[in-house]
Amino acid sequence: MSTNETDPPVRWLTADEERAWRAYLRMVTAVRTRTAQDLAAHGLSEPDYEVLSTLSERADGTSTLREQAAKMGWSRSRLSRHATRMEARGLIRRAPDPADGRGCFLVLTRTGRDTLQEAAPGHVASVRRHLVDRLDPEELTALGRIAEKITDGS
Repeated sequence: MSTNETDPPVRWLTADEERAWRAYLRMVTAVRTRTAQDLAAHGLSEPDYEVLSTLSERADGTSTLREQAAKMGWSRSRLSRHATRMEARGLIRRAPDPADGRGCFLVLTRTGRDTLQEAAPGHVASVRRHLVDRLDPEELTALGRIAEKITDGS
């Protein structure tokens, strides 16, 4: 802890701010844990699903490792290790990126697409059960606005 006299004073959280912060953390943990358990029934982790769904949204089913890592907030090396595990399961394959000699493309395979199509209905039901259907339309709209406000500020 710094004791430098030039440091600005700490703006400690008020009781209401602390309560909101803790509630937010518990909410994120609960929703992610529950939806991850439901995905596990299909043999997928949350990162697996994120990679597969992102690739499926692209017409050619490809993304650079760099783009995918940035989207997930992961380092390239972390995603590369994860992609190796997904590749071993036949969900994706890698292809050289001619524009980046050290980079590669992640390519959705037929097995990956089939796995995603099998898991997607259950995942959507899980998201509904653990989040969407627990909120009324106004709360859901407010949550979306709050999330966009927070993520746009990063």
